Amino acid sequence: MHDLRQGWIAHPLSIPRPLRHWLVDRGSLTQRLRSHCTDFRVMPLATGLARAHRDECGLLALAPQTHAYVREVLLMCGNTPAVFAHSVLPLAGLRGGWHGITGLGNRSLGEALFRDPRIGRQALSFRRVCGGHPLYDAVATRLPEVPHRLWARRSAFCLNGHPLLVTEVFLPLLECP
Repeated sequence: MHDLRQGWIAHPLSIPRPLRHWLVDRGSLTQRLRSHCTDFRVMPLATGLARAHRDECGLLALAPQTHAYVREVLLMCGNTPAVFAHSVLPLAGLRGGWHGITGLGNRSLGEALFRDPRIGRQALSFRRVCGGHPLYDAVATRLPEVPHRLWARRSAFCLNGHPLLVTEVFLPLLECP
């Protein structure tokens, strides 16, 4: 399935081999990073109310320009950023079981998602982001050197009928074998 309007695809093609394993793995990215890095940590960047991106609104059944609860973090291997993570939760979800998300601080969202058997994960979708896409621009404003394009993946996690959209932008560290 390919959505030409939004650019997200169901099956990634032409991904560099080392990165492919990171992108298509449906398990906990946090757990995988912990086993890959000697010093894994979460660096919070922004949390609070913000407008959902245009390509997120349809997936979350939000009207354009609607505010949602947004959390952005860097997943770090030592002092090197490995992944930029962007999570979006419609405000109704804060009353629908996701209220704990607002107090995560520097703790991993992934650990909470994969620990709770009530949370279901929907299919992954993928895309390359570049300048002008809000995810790429968020990375580029925070990091000194960013390639012209970055691979991203996203999926919704559902709890009590309320979706939480998690998007992960993979940084150059993970493209190395």
